Amino acid sequence: MSQNYILILYVNGSNQSSELALRRLEEIISQSTEFNIELEVIDVREHPQLAEDDQILAVPTLVKKLPLPVRKIIGDLSSKDKVLLGLNIVPSRKKAS
Repeated sequence: MSQNYILILYVNGSNQSSELALRRLEEIISQSTEFNIELEVIDVREHPQLAEDDQILAVPTLVKKLPLPVRKIIGDLSSKDKVLLGLNIVPSRKKAS
């Protein structure tokens, strides 16, 4: 059975770092086919209270809400391996024949 993930990406409008983080995250999600990943993108300018509730101090910030524990990754998500590690997403290894 596949694991369900709920992710929130906090961005500040459509600036370069926010757009880059979103593109990289979408690439990671598209390659993580063994997981059910729900992604919500929140613009902190439009929803400052949501950012405050999640204690977002910098953007872009990726928050993994589920499965617990909650984890946060700050930055443009340029390293796929670091993002997967930070989210505690470990792809299953294919068994050698």
